[in-house]
Amino acid sequence: MKRKITLKQIAKELGVSIGTVSKALKDSKEISEETKEKIQAFAKYYNYKPNNIALSLKNRKTKTIGILIPEIVHHFFSKVIQGIEKVANKKGYNVIIGLSNESFDKEVINMEMLASGSIDGFIMSISKETLLQQDYHHLNETINQGMPIVMFDRVVSDIRCDKVIINDVEAAKKAVNKLIKNNCKKIAIITTKDYVNVGRLRTQGYVEALNDHEIAPEPELILKVDDKLVTEDYIDVLEEEIKSLFLINPDIDGVFAVNELYAITTMKVAKNLGRKIPEDLQVIGFTDGVLSRHASPSLTTVTQYGQKIGEVAAALLIEKIESEASEDPVRTVVIETELIERESTK
Repeated sequence: MKRKITLKQIAKELGVSIGTVSKALKDSKEISEETKEKIQAFAKYYNYKPNNIALSLKNRKTKTIGILIPEIVHHFFSKVIQGIEKVANKKGYNVIIGLSNESFDKEVINMEMLASGSIDGFIMSISKETLLQQDYHHLNETINQGMPIVMFDRVVSDIRCDKVIINDVEAAKKAVNKLIKNNCKKIAIITTKDYVNVGRLRTQGYVEALNDHEIAPEPELILKVDDKLVTEDYIDVLEEEIKSLFLINPDIDGVFAVNELYAITTMKVAKNLGRKIPEDLQVIGFTDGVLSRHASPSLTTVTQYGQKIGEVAAALLIEKIESEASEDPVRTVVIETELIERESTK
């Protein structure tokens, strides 16, 4: 008897990516005929049964929502989950959480597994690897087969689904305008690489705020951090990059950081260099998590209202699930942000 095989095992056996296997089994024109034939023959030999939307329970509801997020040990995502659960439970729905761990392959596997009949729809924030590869076939296929998706935070404008976002550009401008108002003359930004849409948009807001005040943006004051440095394993490397930024630009008197970790690390490095906060350096972060409130000094930050994002996303998804219409219009809901002022600014 042949062993039961999975999408991941096919990819490993044939030395290709999970995305390639998934596309080949769906006869995608993006894959060469030779590769498709090899993958399809292998899958047929081992009697592979794809966990795709065609196998989902389209005519009866599971009353369960799938949540796909990049990481769970993150204040913002935990607040979003709280919001989703609040609305879902009130409407009689359960919630299943899947983690991509910022991996494209894990995102695809989770979607195929959950779409096989476990859930009625997805609420998701896209992994950084998916954004980097710009491969969204699994999202389009899921939507095209009738399963609704609501995206939040990290979204893709080309995907036709409901989205819940903040105005990242305007939120960043609020933060930088505060630093300018407080007489900061040399303002740096610590941000992500441009393929992460939220980091790119917050960097855009930083540049626009400077331009609005006729301050020329300086490339050497824009630190774009490598994605892997967002984890605790690489915190020492992150500290060294921020330290170099200060040593090369000793007159920096303001920093806008696009997430909480970057902001807290910035304050730690600055204090180790003998800089007083906020007397010598003012810092503003993003998210307003536990670290922001309990840092010393406490961190001025932009709050995203993660729970509200989750509540709105759940309401949109459940409305789509329960709609009798063959095709509903897609909506983008923008949640307002707020600048929470604390001790890291004057």
